[in-house]
Amino acid sequence: MTNVWSGEQDRTWHSGPWSLELRGDEFADLAYRGHVVLRSVRAVIRDRNWDSAALVVDRVDESGIALTLHVHSEGLGSDLRGIVRAELRGPGRLRLLADLESATAFETARTGLVVLHPPALAGTALHIRHSGGAVEHSRYPVPISPHQPAFDIAGLSWSHGGLDVDLRFAGDVFEMEDQRNWTDASYKTYSRPLALPFPYTLEAGERVVQSIDVSVSGTPAPTALPPVTRLRLEEGAALPAIAVSASTAPDPTPSPAVSPAGADSGAWPAAVLVELDLATPNWRAALDRAATRARPLDIRFVLADDDPTSIDEAAHALHGLPIARVTAFWPTGPARHVSDLEAIALLRHALTEAGVDAPIVGGVRSHFTELNREHQRLPRRLDGLVFSSTPLFHSLSTAQLVESLPIQRLVATQGVELAAGPPVHVGPISLRPHFNDVATTPARLPEHDDLRDGYGSALTDSADPRQSAPELAAWTVASAAALAVPGVATLAYFEEWGPRGVRAPDGTPYPVFDAVTALAELSGKRGLRGDSPDGLVWAVGARTDDGDAVLVANLDRRTRSVEVELPGGETRVADVHAGTFRRVRRISRGPA
Repeated sequence: MTNVWSGEQDRTWHSGPWSLELRGDEFADLAYRGHVVLRSVRAVIRDRNWDSAALVVDRVDESGIALTLHVHSEGLGSDLRGIVRAELRGPGRLRLLADLESATAFETARTGLVVLHPPALAGTALHIRHSGGAVEHSRYPVPISPHQPAFDIAGLSWSHGGLDVDLRFAGDVFEMEDQRNWTDASYKTYSRPLALPFPYTLEAGERVVQSIDVSVSGTPAPTALPPVTRLRLEEGAALPAIAVSASTAPDPTPSPAVSPAGADSGAWPAAVLVELDLATPNWRAALDRAATRARPLDIRFVLADDDPTSIDEAAHALHGLPIARVTAFWPTGPARHVSDLEAIALLRHALTEAGVDAPIVGGVRSHFTELNREHQRLPRRLDGLVFSSTPLFHSLSTAQLVESLPIQRLVATQGVELAAGPPVHVGPISLRPHFNDVATTPARLPEHDDLRDGYGSALTDSADPRQSAPELAAWTVASAAALAVPGVATLAYFEEWGPRGVRAPDGTPYPVFDAVTALAELSGKRGLRGDSPDGLVWAVGARTDDGDAVLVANLDRRTRSVEVELPGGETRVADVHAGTFRRVRRISRGPA
């Protein structure tokens, strides 16, 4: 049986000095003499809403000089067939090719090759050859770039880690975006410039043929992993509160009798985040469900374009409820999914008229991407900044999930900088998007004024089989360690129950429940924070009356021996098994 976390076993292909990992339809970790040159190359097929059709591998042909995938697409109305190939062209040369033919007319936002560049290239000099032959001298961005760092790409070259790398693209005009905006661990070079209209149509019988020639020279710098992983933690501001999103799953709600002991008491959840789309008939039912826990509510209103005054009725519905914070977003228009000046003005007026006194926050309904691009639209004098986090936006692989962790640290740091003082509240944090923010067709709406069909995320294909995996507990601890930078006040993980929850639809706790409650025990206490040396092993802790409590998570595929160094020099060594986290309790403090 395939483990839902690890998926299918990776397959390694070697040819001369080259190697790569075959992960489904993806050529991953393309390496020259053991040094990763490209994070990934794959062919993608996106429909008109930017959803990805599955690229099914029918057969793999492997030889000493080529690895060929015979593929066909499935789903979303697509029917493409062809090959994706990696082919040795010389000792330091590799060609990557996609040749796909559409059997039917298909509306697509993008079909072709994409290249992912490792985030370790941040700050590296980059030379961009344009289609007209001119060369532009630039650098891979260090802070996350809100917009594309490179356009009109015919070739790229850079030097890093002792290697000189040159890429040449054929079959289309390419450009680059900084995928760290979505917590992807990459810069992405892709075809069909976004300035061109989309969706566009692939006609029946039309072929998409693209290639990338990779040339590498030099000797890679040696690297070695020490036998003991050392994590140095520093004392700092209090750790964030741990919140949860209200369940969007269909009724029935699980009985409190099957709730785990302590689930409804103590510090968790610090708040229940609920998104209420005022254009839907069951937003009141969603609010009522969220309020049953009698915990403070983090309210996110999605305004109704055709009836902006519906926010007045919604504000009155909040009367008498405990409100942690509230904001509002537009669903369409220039300020799409952003709480701009007009949205916040409507909200302020409605709350005042309803006699509801609550902190008003602002930000974006979707990823850090939109905050990075649209923060200038936010009004002043907000009580906080909000954005969501979704690691599985561009890819559904577990590797993508794990690699997002160090980028979450970068996103949180930049989010605090953009807030410039007010606290940052990160959430919803979910594996897959809680809504499709790039769709070109309207989202599915509930048909009833109750929750028999659920609402919001329950109406999208957003559930992930890894929600119930034991390893998700370790990932959540690592994610909190990455996101809990000073200035982040709240982390809202997953839903209360259901396919996207910390508990199953019947209320039985998933393994991740243990992680969120362990994190909640540390929230509000003086924090112990540090960096991960490799993005796989993370630790976060707090100073308590009983000593220093630390959670250590290991997302590696093997057991790691971890040494935790605390302020004052006190250390603790523990073996942490692959895909688990450990509590290290009552560490006696060293001298001040």
